Amino acid sequence: MSYERPVNLEQALTLLSRESWKVLAGGTDFYPFLRNRPATGNILDVSALEGLRSITSENDGWRIGALATWSDIIAADLPAAFDGLKLAAREIGSIQIQNRATLIGNICNASPAADGVPPLLTLDAVIEIMSASATRQVPLRDFIHGNRDTDLQTDELVSAVLIPATSCKGTSSFIKLGARKYLVISIAMVAVRLACADDGKFNDVAISVGACSAVARRLSELEEALTGMKMTDDLSGTIQPRHFAALAPLDDVRAPAQYRLEAAAELVRRAITMAQGQGGWR
Repeated sequence: MSYERPVNLEQALTLLSRESWKVLAGGTDFYPFLRNRPATGNILDVSALEGLRSITSENDGWRIGALATWSDIIAADLPAAFDGLKLAAREIGSIQIQNRATLIGNICNASPAADGVPPLLTLDAVIEIMSASATRQVPLRDFIHGNRDTDLQTDELVSAVLIPATSCKGTSSFIKLGARKYLVISIAMVAVRLACADDGKFNDVAISVGACSAVARRLSELEEALTGMKMTDDLSGTIQPRHFAALAPLDDVRAPAQYRLEAAAELVRRAITMAQGQGGWR
């Protein structure tokens, strides 16, 4: 085994350009995956990299550094549009896990049940990726290809999640269904963000469902159906089975596929009601 813990980004990117490495950040998935086996291969510990843990507001939106933990997100002073992300953060593992685990680790693991992905999809998140020779940006919807499969190349490192200013408006919510309340993998989860124009009608609706497909998905047809309706309207009747046609849930030990679909529809209704009740919609 080869182990390196660079103290600056340039050093980390240089190492990645020369060999293939397993990137280690919080380690909350890395070490459990080993079970009782010793670590092997090249391990690049990025936990000491300077400047990658900040959460900052910029002219074109918000920037969440790659090493920001879930506890950092919970504590950050963020707009109401991020409330769904904060709710997801509070349901990831225990407080000890939230103190160590990073948002980027949750994304790069690319699990179908990754709790951070649905709320980030409603925020139109963009993944900033760096290598020794270039920096590129990939929308989150294109970054995760499937279970444990991302767009990240062997010589690249995710440096930040970017949230455009246009998606930082409105209210948001997140609901996760599991066999118990905490320390559980999702059966289904839903994130919603609602924003209104001055006339009180929806001009920006974002709804995503996780753990019901290989990759979390936005429900674009339902978003279109709700656009133009009023925040004060009863929206439950607008939600129809056809709006969930893009989902492809699996039968597994946690739940059958049909149950996941029915649960997702109910969670969407509840998440929309939660977001409607928050006020500050614009």
